[in-house]
Amino acid sequence: MNVFSQFLSQVSAIPLAVIDAAIPLNFYVSIDISENNSAVLDFNIADSGAWEKYINSYLSLQNSQVAHGGYLEKRNLYDRSAYFKNVAEHNKRNIHLGIDLWCAANTKVLAVLTGEVHSYKNNKNHGDYGPTIILKHSIAEKTFYSLYGHLSEASIATIKVGDLFVQGSVLGFLGEASVNGDYAPHLHFQIIKDLADYFGDYPGVSASSDLEFYQQNCPDPNVLLKIR
Repeated sequence: MNVFSQFLSQVSAIPLAVIDAAIPLNFYVSIDISENNSAVLDFNIADSGAWEKYINSYLSLQNSQVAHGGYLEKRNLYDRSAYFKNVAEHNKRNIHLGIDLWCAANTKVLAVLTGEVHSYKNNKNHGDYGPTIILKHSIAEKTFYSLYGHLSEASIATIKVGDLFVQGSVLGFLGEASVNGDYAPHLHFQIIKDLADYFGDYPGVSASSDLEFYQQNCPDPNVLLKIR
């Protein structure tokens, strides 16, 4: 664990909610959608409806409401989108840099920590984030950012740069496939140490050739969420 990750792990001794706090952690279940999960190969991964059916079936079988996971997971899911796909294997962006929380559309998304809106944007590429909000946090003289992707369009309809959100307050809602980049409804949550010049966007998937940098700049968000 690097210095930044250690700092984040000490921000809170208890789990911090990033989706509806009314859903208890015992209704969360981990999920593997990496290229190693043979079940993912049994349906058309290019079809968001098939993905939603798979996720809902998995949650039902597990008697759960939220499926979570995916940090540094290598996925073939992104091959369906020209936005991610490259010819050279070492440049293919397919290693996930955040944590995904798969649950119903319109589920509340919460500010994981108190922060102000740095930026927001509707990233409309196929397979992209869709509506996205980035919060800026300052704790113990350290500044960092949290990214919330795959939101509803209403989540960014009235928001403004500089708006303050208190920890645990409703930041937005999960979007449906028609607006969220064409995925089954879920939240992509990512911590970013240095946002550089990005605005309303930041890479959520890395190529293997860039992974060392991104792993340092985007630590496992579970150091805050403490789901497992």
